[in-house]
Amino acid sequence: MKKRIMCLAMALLMCTTQAVSVSASREDDLREEQAWTSQQLDATYARMDELWAAKQQLESEIATLDANLVDVMVSIDVLKSDISSKEVDIVRTKQDLGKAQKARDKQYDAMKKRIQYLYEKGGDDAWFQMMMNAENLADLLTRAEYTQKMYDQDRKSLEKYVNTVDEVKNLQTKYESEQAELEEMKASYEEQSVVLQNQIDERRATSADCDNEIAYAQQQATEYANLIVEQQAEIERLEAERIAAEEAARRAAEEEAARLEAERAAQAEAEANSESQEEPVYDEEGNVVENSAEESSEASSGDVEYDEYGNVIDSDNTVSVDDYESQSGGNNYSGSGSSVVDYATQFVGNPYVWGGTSLTNGADCSGFVQSVYSNFGVSLPRTSYEQQNAGTEVSYADAQPGDLICYGGHVAIYMGNGQIVHASNSRDGIKISNDATYRTILSVRRLV
Repeated sequence: MKKRIMCLAMALLMCTTQAVSVSASREDDLREEQAWTSQQLDATYARMDELWAAKQQLESEIATLDANLVDVMVSIDVLKSDISSKEVDIVRTKQDLGKAQKARDKQYDAMKKRIQYLYEKGGDDAWFQMMMNAENLADLLTRAEYTQKMYDQDRKSLEKYVNTVDEVKNLQTKYESEQAELEEMKASYEEQSVVLQNQIDERRATSADCDNEIAYAQQQATEYANLIVEQQAEIERLEAERIAAEEAARRAAEEEAARLEAERAAQAEAEANSESQEEPVYDEEGNVVENSAEESSEASSGDVEYDEYGNVIDSDNTVSVDDYESQSGGNNYSGSGSSVVDYATQFVGNPYVWGGTSLTNGADCSGFVQSVYSNFGVSLPRTSYEQQNAGTEVSYADAQPGDLICYGGHVAIYMGNGQIVHASNSRDGIKISNDATYRTILSVRRLV
C-alpha cells in the first residue's frame, strides 16, 4: 500500500514537472541568446577599440604631414625670395652688359675715326708723313711717343671693354643657371606640397569614416546592452516562475501523499477494529501484520556543486600574459668630416635624378646626402626639410668639413674654404660649388 502511495506521488510530481519543462526550455533558449548577445557586444567593443587606435594613428600622421607641409611652404617662400634676388642680379648684369658693349663700340668707333682721319690726310703714309713733318729730333720723338701712347691707349681700352663684356656675360650665364636651379627646386617643392596636401585630405577623409563607424558601433553596443538587460529580466522572470511551479508541485505531491497516507491509516484502523484481536492479521502478501511502525531510510549521496545555470563549478582559471620587448637603436658613426667629403667628391659628375638615392645612377640633393652618410653608418631622414633638424645647429662661421649646409629646399655637404659638394640640378648633376653662400643659408647642421 505504501509503495502504491509513493508511486502516485511520483506520478503527480512528474506531471507537474512536465508542466514547467516548457518554461525551463524557454529559459535555456534565452540564456543561449544572451550569451550570443554578450559575444556580439564584446566584438563591438573590440571593433571600437580598433577604430579608436586607427583614428589616433591617422591623427598622428596628419600632424606629421601638416608639419612637413609647413616646412615645404617655408622652403617655397625662401626659394621665391632667392629667385627674386637672382632676377634683380640678372637685370643688373644685363644693364651692365649693355653699358660695356656701348662703351666698347664707342671706343672702337673713335679709334676708327682717328685712323680714317690719318689715312684721309696722308694716305698709306699717314704715320710716316706725320713723323717726317717734325721740325726737329725732339719734335720727332714727341710725335713718335704721342703716336705710341695713342696706340697703347686704344689697345688697352679695347682689351678692357672686351674683358668687361666677357665678365658680364659669364656673370649673366651664372645667374641664369642659378635661377634655373631655383626655379626647378621651387617646382619640385610645389609638387611635394600638392602630394602632402592630398595625403592629408585622404587621411582626414579616412578619419571621418572612422568617426562614422565608431558612432555606428556605439549605437550597436547600446542596443546589445539594452537587449542583454531585457533578456536577463526575462530569464529572471522565467526562473522565478519555474521555481514557484516546482515548489507548488512539491507541496501538492506532499499533500496528496499525506492525504493518501491518512486514508490508508484510517482504513487499516477500521479493519483492525472489526476483526478479532486473537486472530492474526495478514497483509495481502500473506505476512503477519505486526503492530509496529514501518521505518523508512533515506539514502544520501555525495553532493556535486553546480552553478545557477546547472553547470558544474570549475575553479581552474588561466590568465594569459603577453610579454613585449622594446628595442632601441642609434646611429653608429665612424670617420671624420674630411673622410665624408673625400667619399662624396668621388661621385662628382654623376647625374641628378629627382627622388633618386643612387650615388652612381642618380640622386637628388637630399638623396645624395643621405646615401653619402649612410656609408658611414649615419641614418638621416629622406627629405631636405627633415634633414634641417638632424644633428646640432652651428653657425656658418664655425662650419667644418662634413657639416650640412641647408638652404630653402636644398641641402649640401660643406667641404671647407667656402666650397660645397651637392646634387645641384638636372643640368649640372653632382658638382662642387666654390661659394657656399650663393643662396640664403637657413641652417648649418653638425652630425658628429
